Amino acid sequence: MSNQKKPSVGDDTRLFREAMKGVRPLRLDENRFTPPRHPPSPLPRQREADEQRVLHEMMTAPVDFAEVERGDELLFLREGIQHTVLRKLRRGRFSRRLELDLHGMTVPEAQRAIADFLRLCQTEGISCARIIHGKGLGSRQQKPVLKNQVNHWLRRRDEVLAFCSARPEDGGTGALYVLIRTRG
Repeated sequence: MSNQKKPSVGDDTRLFREAMKGVRPLRLDENRFTPPRHPPSPLPRQREADEQRVLHEMMTAPVDFAEVERGDELLFLREGIQHTVLRKLRRGRFSRRLELDLHGMTVPEAQRAIADFLRLCQTEGISCARIIHGKGLGSRQQKPVLKNQVNHWLRRRDEVLAFCSARPEDGGTGALYVLIRTRG
């Protein structure tokens, strides 16, 4: 056993009071935090940066005008999506509540319009839409400029699950049915 004396209960109280000299107690209302009623919406900065990067890549990527001809049908199915989904899409079995007509637009205008359109579809919870790109009959090259670009752009967009050329009564090879991943 050591020769040191154990501190008494009175010593602890005295030491505590010395440590607390000059400290003032908090009033109950000082310690309350009232959060704002409507927190601000988060800014999707990474998604916006990704979209800008994709837009830049799409603008700088070379286009092979021989890639798709006027009458060629376009088909795309993202990996992991069942082929029956594409079959239903080709038959027009999905309800299309929105459409985008690219006639008369330049390539940069069409690119921005598609990005905005896909964003709107996701915001509104629309899973299937129609994009009319035309057949290229009015282009200087008599080749489908926008058709090739749209084919390229949509394949690079993560929210696009599948697309295919429309049925003849909905524009045929001059339009696409696009299946879009909805948020949630």
